Amino acid sequence: MKTRPIILTMAAAIAFTACTANTGSSFTPASAAPTTAASMAPSMAPSDGMSMEPSMSMAPSPSAGGEVVTDSAAADLRTTLNLKLGEHLILASKATNAALGARNDEFAAYGELLNTNGTDLGEMIGSVYGDDAKDAFNGIWSAHNGFFVDYTTGVATDDKAMQDKAVEDLTTVYVPQFSELIATATGLPAEAVTDLVTEHVVQTKAVVDAQASEDWTAAYDATRTAYAHMQMIGDALAGAIVTQNPDKVAGDPANAGVGLRVALNQLLQEHLYLASSATGAALGGRSDEFAAAGTALNTNGTDVGEAIGSLYGDEAKDQFNQIWSAHNGFFVDYTTGVATKDQAMQDKAVEDLTTVYLPAFTEFLAGATDLPADALSSLIEEHVLTTKAIVDAQAGDDPAAAAAADRMAGQHMQMLGDPLAKAIVAKLADQFAS
Repeated sequence: MKTRPIILTMAAAIAFTACTANTGSSFTPASAAPTTAASMAPSMAPSDGMSMEPSMSMAPSPSAGGEVVTDSAAADLRTTLNLKLGEHLILASKATNAALGARNDEFAAYGELLNTNGTDLGEMIGSVYGDDAKDAFNGIWSAHNGFFVDYTTGVATDDKAMQDKAVEDLTTVYVPQFSELIATATGLPAEAVTDLVTEHVVQTKAVVDAQASEDWTAAYDATRTAYAHMQMIGDALAGAIVTQNPDKVAGDPANAGVGLRVALNQLLQEHLYLASSATGAALGGRSDEFAAAGTALNTNGTDVGEAIGSLYGDEAKDQFNQIWSAHNGFFVDYTTGVATKDQAMQDKAVEDLTTVYLPAFTEFLAGATDLPADALSSLIEEHVLTTKAIVDAQAGDDPAAAAAADRMAGQHMQMLGDPLAKAIVAKLADQFAS
């Protein structure tokens, strides 16, 4: 097994000594225009070559009385819908990756979670549009998952006819059916919906193709692109649902503060899933995939750091990057210890996570947001524990437990993202005022 040198190389590349960070600063906002919040959500803008009708855009809107509210029912809908759609893409990519790698138990575990995610989305649709709409959604959504399984099977077996049939089913069955369902229910322009749904198909196919060719850099780049694109669908749906149901789903889903909340949660969820992909690949001895996942994980971290810097300035960005990179490195150390059965290395990594990373990051966030340090410490500790649980299950060759822990840890990130976004908007009110 080549795991140890692989992991140690990555550790050297990404680990810092967090003890040297000056985290005691009380941050003052960067001298930025109100548009700084938009930099948190680059995926909210249409990608190159994509066009959206004006009624589908989630442009910032003024809040009543000038107050920017991030936790209204409408804001909750937009946030949850985007997280569920992003989770769908990640679970699908993990399922196809496992299938192509002939890791059958892992494929079954993520396939089951993918189905659960689909029924969760169906419940959200049903809560607004009723049981008939929920049933229609579930049938179409489940079928599209199946079509992607067919495509992946065709790729894995070099069955070109099966691949072609799956693509045909996706483009001539799923895309028109789903587009019609969404356009009819929400009143969104049918052509624009079709474009978004088609792009989801194209981008997910790109993930599978890159995985099949074992071009892991391309695979993780495609996964991040497809993940970000899901927000374009989620934002459009959330905006239309709120417009149709202002009494049932009250509030503003589109102000800059909600944009911050959505983007921060998306990045934090993505962080967790990239981390678990990296540790899974490392423990499985898949060195090239591990390196690519680690690179994507680092890029995700710098994206968060850039967002912090756009709000608080370069000093805060640098402090965040140092602490965040160190915590990634500590998890690499823990994974190395597990893979090599080095108990001392595992213990040292846990010690670093709990006595170096935890207090440093808590102090950093408390200074930046004015949130209570005790509450922040508990949330960050839970992130450490839930991530550790994934690694332990992966190392224990328990794919079902690892997948379940993966989803639980991914969902926990919202418990950190939501209060952070609300506190940042409150502290930097001038930057988020419309």
